[in-house]
Amino acid sequence: MEAVTTMADSFHQAYQGRSVLLTGHTGFKGAWLTQWLLDLGAKVTGYSLPSPTSPSLFAQLGLEGRIRHVEGDILDGTRWASTVAEVQPDFVFHLAAQPLVRLSYAEPVSTFETNVMGTIRVLDGLRQLDRPCSVVCVTTDKCYENREWNYGYREEDPLGGHDPYSASKAAAEIAIASYRKSFFSHGKVAVGSARAGNVIGGGDWALDRIVPDSVRALSAGRAIAVRNRHATRPWQHVLEPLSGYLWQGARQAQDQRLCGAFNFGPGHDANRTVSQLVAEFLRHWPGEWVDQTQPGAPHEAGRLQLTTDKANALLGWSPVWRFDEAVAATARWYREVEPGNRAPQDITREQIVAYTEAARRQSVAWSLPG
Repeated sequence: MEAVTTMADSFHQAYQGRSVLLTGHTGFKGAWLTQWLLDLGAKVTGYSLPSPTSPSLFAQLGLEGRIRHVEGDILDGTRWASTVAEVQPDFVFHLAAQPLVRLSYAEPVSTFETNVMGTIRVLDGLRQLDRPCSVVCVTTDKCYENREWNYGYREEDPLGGHDPYSASKAAAEIAIASYRKSFFSHGKVAVGSARAGNVIGGGDWALDRIVPDSVRALSAGRAIAVRNRHATRPWQHVLEPLSGYLWQGARQAQDQRLCGAFNFGPGHDANRTVSQLVAEFLRHWPGEWVDQTQPGAPHEAGRLQLTTDKANALLGWSPVWRFDEAVAATARWYREVEPGNRAPQDITREQIVAYTEAARRQSVAWSLPG
């Protein structure tokens, strides 16, 4: 566990030896977060359905044998409540979700059930806790009523959603705020929500996402099919929002006045079009892309970005890696793992360390000694 000795002191103080319960740990972001928590010395219990992709980062990192793995549906309130009672967590990170916009058009009912009622089940199961516990519920930047603005959305801006996925996440935010005010405002459980944008990083194998779609195409010697080349997104490496979730959880455990919603996004220079992202990726993995815009395709936001002033002012959080650094790290993960040159766990932990060290050089609050 040589990586542990280089981790941030503030995170170590918050998570070392603590019980952490994580939903959605079999997914892409959940697997990265599980690995980071293990490196910080946390005792991790994961609660989730089986991995949604094959291959999956969860399997590549061998996480099932390294944590307490509970296979369960967040809609199963009885099983979830039983898990909470057994684990008695110090921290809960709720990431389990139906995360795809286009799939939400095909499966709107299950999208709303998972993202809204699933979140309500998670929160309701935490009402039984009679001990301090810090809870971070992860939603999305798409929870805002998208007006195609040229400037970033703030936490106080109206919630909304054109597609079922975005609307379900806006509804989840309303439910989170209601539970916080109704049941957790004066107790031992601290509840907040975290909103982040499009993430990239090694080990994402989901369908209908531009980076894994690019990797599959390039590995097969095909051109990358780009369906929405003009869409602008706040691209960020997966470690950026994860550092935000961890720091939000640690800080609101110390001060419940910090409970609320926080945006975690990249600097504004990372707001790039899909075609710009693909072009940058091809700098590290040579190939071609073709425009396959689909007339009449389901609506997706054309422009979306976040303002992170609140996270910076109240938490001392700020993004670390530039757009080009995030893309380079992502491409390197796939190019070294895919041929079998590197073990996924080794390069994943190496990138966590590199990201932490970069944060320390920039004096980001969570990376400094506590």
